[in-house]
Amino acid sequence: MKDKSLVQIALYAALIAALGLIPPVPFLTGIPITAQTLGVMLAGVMLGPWRGFLSMALFIFVVALGAPLLSGGRGGLGVFVGPTAGFAIGFPFAAFATGWVAERLKRLPVFAAALIGSIVGGILLLYVFGITGFKLVTGNDWLRSTQIMAVYIPGDLVKTVITAIVAQAVYKGMPSAVATR
Repeated sequence: MKDKSLVQIALYAALIAALGLIPPVPFLTGIPITAQTLGVMLAGVMLGPWRGFLSMALFIFVVALGAPLLSGGRGGLGVFVGPTAGFAIGFPFAAFATGWVAERLKRLPVFAAALIGSIVGGILLLYVFGITGFKLVTGNDWLRSTQIMAVYIPGDLVKTVITAIVAQAVYKGMPSAVATR
C-alpha cells in the first residue's frame, strides 16, 4: 500500500474521531444523534470502497482498544454491547458500500453518485447493522426496532446531501482527491 493511501486512511479515521467531538444530541431511544455517520459516508465516497473500509476499521479498532472516540467520549469493548453497537460495527461495511456504489455510478455527476452511494451505504446498509444491533441488545422485535430507528433518517438524509456537496466541491478543485471517480 502506498504511503499516500496510508495517510488517507489515517486521516479519515481521524476525521470520524473529530466528528465525535461534536456533542451528541441525546434522544429517548438511547441512541444519540451524532455527526459521525457523516464521516463514514465521506470516507466511502472520497477514499473508495477498500480504503474507506480500512479507515473505518482502523477507527473501530482504536475504539475497541479503549480510545474514547465515539460521540460522547465512549470507547472500549463495552460500546459493542450497547444499543449503538450495530452502528459501530457497521461503520466499515457502510463506508465500503458507499464507495462501491458511488464508484459504480461514475457516469452520473459527482453529486448524484455521492448522494446515491451515501443513501445506500450510509443509511440503508448502516441501518441494517444498527437495527439488528439495537434489536439484539434491547430485545425489541424487528418492527419496533425499525420504528425507533426511523426517526433518525431525516438527519441522515441531510448528511448524505452534505457528503454530496463536499464531494462535488472537492472534485471541482482537485479531481484526483475523489477516489470513486
